[in-house]
Amino acid sequence: MLKEKDKIFTNIYGFKENNISGAIKRGDWNNTKKIISLGHETIIEKIKSSGLRGRGGAGFSTGLKWSFMPKIVTDRPHYLVVNADESEPGTCKDRDIIRNEPHKLLEGCLIAGFAMQAHSCYIYIRGEFANEAKILQRAIDEAYDKNLLGNNAAKTGWKFNIYLHRGAGAYICGEETALLESLEGKKGQPRLKPPFPAGVGLYGCPTTVNNVESIAVVPTILRRGENWFNSLGKQNNTGTKLFCISGHVNNPCNVEEVMGISLRELIDKHAGGVKGGWNNLKAVIPGGSSTPLLPKAICDNIEMDFDSLKAVGTGLGTAGVIVMDQTTDIVESITRLSHFYKHESCGQCTPCREGTGWMWRMMKKISSGQAKIKDIDHLLELTKQVEGHTICALGDAAAWPIQGLFKHFRKDIEIKLSKNKIAAE
Repeated sequence: MLKEKDKIFTNIYGFKENNISGAIKRGDWNNTKKIISLGHETIIEKIKSSGLRGRGGAGFSTGLKWSFMPKIVTDRPHYLVVNADESEPGTCKDRDIIRNEPHKLLEGCLIAGFAMQAHSCYIYIRGEFANEAKILQRAIDEAYDKNLLGNNAAKTGWKFNIYLHRGAGAYICGEETALLESLEGKKGQPRLKPPFPAGVGLYGCPTTVNNVESIAVVPTILRRGENWFNSLGKQNNTGTKLFCISGHVNNPCNVEEVMGISLRELIDKHAGGVKGGWNNLKAVIPGGSSTPLLPKAICDNIEMDFDSLKAVGTGLGTAGVIVMDQTTDIVESITRLSHFYKHESCGQCTPCREGTGWMWRMMKKISSGQAKIKDIDHLLELTKQVEGHTICALGDAAAWPIQGLFKHFRKDIEIKLSKNKIAAE
C-alpha cells in the first residue's frame, strides 16, 4: 500500500485549493529552473531510468518516446501535445488531475517541452470537460502572470507557450494521430503510420503526444529522483498509478496506489469492497472498457500492473477498474460497450466501419436470446477479422471485450441459449 509521503497527487480529491498559491504550497513550481538546468538529454535519461511507462493505456516507455524526437531543431519547430481527451468508459483520472492539480500538469508540460526542445504545447481537452477547461485555462493564465510560462518561462531563458484546445466530444480523437488531425482543423481520423508523429506530427513537424498523467508526474520524479520512483511498484512496472474504481463497489473512487497492488486489496481498502462481499464478485474490467474482462477466479490473486494483466490476456490500459457483481447481466453489459464502439468508429477503415456495427447487432441477438449457439463462433471469427486490421486500435478495442466475454463465460451463455428453441437448432 502506498505511503502518504510517496504520493504524487496530494490534492486529487480537491480538498485543498487548486490555484497557483495552493499548488506552490504543495511543492509545485519548486526549483523548476534547477530541473531545467539539467539539460535536454539528462532529463530524458532520468525519465528513462525512472521506468515511467505511459499512463494513457499503451504503457510504452515515456523517456524512450521522448528520445525519438530529433536531436537538432531545423526549420521545423518541435511540438508537445497533451492528450486530455479522456473518453474511455470507466476512466476519469485525467479529469481529476485537471480539476484539482492543474499546475502539476503545466509544470510537467514545461519540463517535457524543454527536454524535447519544444517551445509550444497544445493541450487537447475533451469537449464535455467544460468546467475542467475553465479551471485549466485559469491555471494557464496564473502561470503566465507569475512568469512561469512565456518568453522566459520560470526564469530559465526558455520560451514556452501553452495553448488549450477544446475538442468536440469524439472518442476517436483520443487516438494520437486523429487528435493531431483535429488540432489542424480537419476531421478527426487516424493517420497511417509511418511516418510517426516524432518525425511528421502536428503541421508536419516533430511532435510528441503524451497523456495527462504521464506529463503530470514528471516534475515530482525529477524533484525526488528517478531512483525514488523506481523503488516503488515492481520491476518494469515502477512508480505509482491513479486507479479509477467504479461499478458494484461500496465507495467508487479515484485513488493513487503503487503499481502491482493486488486487485483485491485495491477494491477492499479503497473502494469499500464489492457490494455484497468479495464472493459476490462476478467479473472485473481492469483497464477501461476496451480491456477484456476477468472472472472472479482470476481476480482473486491478480496484481494491477502492465505485465501481470497482459499475462492473463487483458491489460492495465488506463486503470479504469469496472467491478461487476453477480446481479450483472454480463452479456448486456458487453453489448452496451459494443454499441459505444460502433457509435464512435470514425468509419475510415472498412473492417471497423462495418465490423463494429455487425458485432453490436450480433451481441444484441445473443443478449436477447434469439441467437443460435453456433453464432458465438461466427461472432468470434468476426472479431478476429476486425482486430489488427485497422489503422488505429479502435477496431481492437471493439473486439477485445467480446473476446474476453466468451473466453470466460461461454459455457454460461451456451446454457442460457440452449434453453431457447431457436438457439438450439
